Amino acid sequence: MPETLNLDDFMEDARGRLVPKSIVPEIDRERDALVRETVDAARELQQKMTKFKMRAMGDVHAFVELSAEKYKARLGGNKGNITMVSFDGRLKVQISIAEHITFDERLKAAKTLIDECLTSWTDNGRDEIKMIVMDAFDVDKDGCLNVRQILGLRRFEIEDETWQRAMEAISDSIQVMGSKSYLRVYERTAADGRWEPVPLDLAAL
Repeated sequence: MPETLNLDDFMEDARGRLVPKSIVPEIDRERDALVRETVDAARELQQKMTKFKMRAMGDVHAFVELSAEKYKARLGGNKGNITMVSFDGRLKVQISIAEHITFDERLKAAKTLIDECLTSWTDNGRDEIKMIVMDAFDVDKDGCLNVRQILGLRRFEIEDETWQRAMEAISDSIQVMGSKSYLRVYERTAADGRWEPVPLDLAAL
């Protein structure tokens, strides 16, 4: 009967092969141990940060509910963006809701109508708008459209009937695919009174 392997005596390499620890250089074993220890600590910290975020957001929403009850107001659905500032005005907690927006096929109709406008406009005074419109429909390196720039086209007060139909098509094409809540904390600096974020991103520390 073949002897059972003791996996503690082996290390798995990048190709999935079991290599006896006895032939793995000591520096490689020490590096492996350091990497695993650091990643384990990072995972533990990630779990703590997730619990902190959920607790903090829960506390803020609970306070908003309590505040509303004092005015006999009932809150329902998405509570939206919330900002709370400490009594001394030096600390701030902010919850913001960011929606993930995309466009359906009606955006192509909007682009066609806009192209008609660009072709028909000969007034030099609209050259700047032409450039903004063309930039709005440029895609990034991942092939994605810039949602903010496209939605920003609707701010132009242009009476052209074709343009108006194009803006209507943009509005109708908007699809909200979901939303994400962000928790941010700030501290006001004593020097110039600006709000500085308290970094919770390891790369920002």
